[in-house]
Amino acid sequence: MLDPDKYEKSELCLRISLANRFKCTAFLIGSSTTQNPQAAIEMVRLVRSQSHLPILQFPGPDNPLLKETDALLLLSLISGRNPEFLIGHHVKMAQEIAALPVEIIPTGYILMDGGKETTAHRISNTAPICSHNAELASNTALAAQLLGLQLVYLDSGSGALMPVQNSVIQAVKSKIKLPIWVGGGLRWPSDMKNAWQAGANILVIGNLGEENLEQLEYCLIHALE
Repeated sequence: MLDPDKYEKSELCLRISLANRFKCTAFLIGSSTTQNPQAAIEMVRLVRSQSHLPILQFPGPDNPLLKETDALLLLSLISGRNPEFLIGHHVKMAQEIAALPVEIIPTGYILMDGGKETTAHRISNTAPICSHNAELASNTALAAQLLGLQLVYLDSGSGALMPVQNSVIQAVKSKIKLPIWVGGGLRWPSDMKNAWQAGANILVIGNLGEENLEQLEYCLIHALE
């Protein structure tokens, strides 16, 4: 996960190099708050110049839409009951989204409690699902599948103190056939290995790369052992 609000060229180049080296799946670009389209465009161009990995948009309510990417995760915050994040923003932006020359991926976004309030919780004005409420999380994911969404994203939020619990990932995996993405609070190889073993298909790493590139490299090395 790359945040245009924290765009610094030399640091970003190192992260791109690590992603290429460890054969990461894709780059996600976006944040909960950014309103700087030029920084986002520059970031996409730099990533594109140094990597062949796909670039996906992770949209917040005020993020610019980027036609230079490969796909957009059309997030619906199905864990909350705020109508703006369930469907409201989608209606406002529908024509612009439909006009994008990129793949649109309808995504069920589920916020889990990561031990602290995060930006995603504040911006969406919704409460996360309790970290150990595997039944509610898995039923929410099942509802996403029944509604025809294409993937489920379990997130404890940027800067979370703890990752999504293994019991939650396992419960979701047992109920749905959709790809499961997991993010937030992944700081150690054991966190990543546990999430994979529990059933995650994709792990999303954001703050770790911003805070400590050496730790990110360490985690990638040992998580893949």
